[in-house]
Amino acid sequence: MHALGIPTTRALAATVTGEAVYREQALPGGVLTRVARSHIRVGTFQYFAARGDSAGVRALADHAIERFFPDLAGDEQRYRSFFLQVRDAQARLVARWMQIGFIHGVMNTDNMSILGDTIDYGPCAFMDAYDPATVYSAIDERGRYAYANQPSIAAWNLARLAETLLELIDEDQKKAITWAEEMIRGFEGVYQSHWLAGMKAKIGLTADLPGDVNLIEELLDLMRQGSADFTMTFRNLAEAASPDGERAFVGLFRIPQSVEPWLARWRSRLGREDRPNADTVKGMLRANPAFILRNHRVERAIDAALKGDFSRAEELHTVLSRPFDDQPKFSAYQEPPRPGDWQCKTFCGT
Repeated sequence: MHALGIPTTRALAATVTGEAVYREQALPGGVLTRVARSHIRVGTFQYFAARGDSAGVRALADHAIERFFPDLAGDEQRYRSFFLQVRDAQARLVARWMQIGFIHGVMNTDNMSILGDTIDYGPCAFMDAYDPATVYSAIDERGRYAYANQPSIAAWNLARLAETLLELIDEDQKKAITWAEEMIRGFEGVYQSHWLAGMKAKIGLTADLPGDVNLIEELLDLMRQGSADFTMTFRNLAEAASPDGERAFVGLFRIPQSVEPWLARWRSRLGREDRPNADTVKGMLRANPAFILRNHRVERAIDAALKGDFSRAEELHTVLSRPFDDQPKFSAYQEPPRPGDWQCKTFCGT
């Protein structure tokens, strides 16, 4: 995630414990130690609010502002400004998740950092074939945390944060609620702005022209219908800027001909960009990774590690440290899972 440019906590060490962990079967236990700019989450505020500890909520907010938002120190409405900065950070983060096909898996309030960093990696994964309803958590039977639901869940979490801050937002609770509701409604606009900017970069657009949103949404719908791989569709699209380079792109769709009309409209739209085609292709390659952490690869690395062979894990780490670079030696790591490959359904803590 860090190499992809996504705000995230970082892994420091992985250590075996010598004890068994029981899921579907007994497996060797381990501890993944992670470091973060802060471990304060929305749930941290809820903890004090649920106890009726208003002084604790204020102390926590003051600490967060002093430590992480020092520009708000002299702001008479600093608690309102604090909430807006948290809101906007979450909008940027979730937009980036959506742009790379990442599914967090358990977006509850205790897994939401106030700084907009990805935290608490549990039943998460990068999507293979594009489907907005994709779920990776074994316990998320109703799809609450499905890929497409992540923006609305972020807004829901922010509403829970606002509830804890009402007394700080305004002494008049009705005024505080009115303001908070308006700001939460504003999340959608902030999120859409970041999402659109990132998605336009993925298909090589810089100018703001009517129809761009529809062009993106039409491609996503074709990907869904054609079970096209999310990552490789966008990566191969760069080559399809010229008709003689479209083979790899259309070959990702169940019915390759189905995407030809869209390609024609896209090339026409590229013609309205005020930059050379070579620059457009370079920009798309910088916006679209060639390599992501595919869970069938993770499973193979884990299987080998259980037998004492960590070479696959080390190689995987090497490849993923340069996700935007073409690495011919490791081209197999770009491939989506094949029929029969392990399909990920994971639990928290795995």
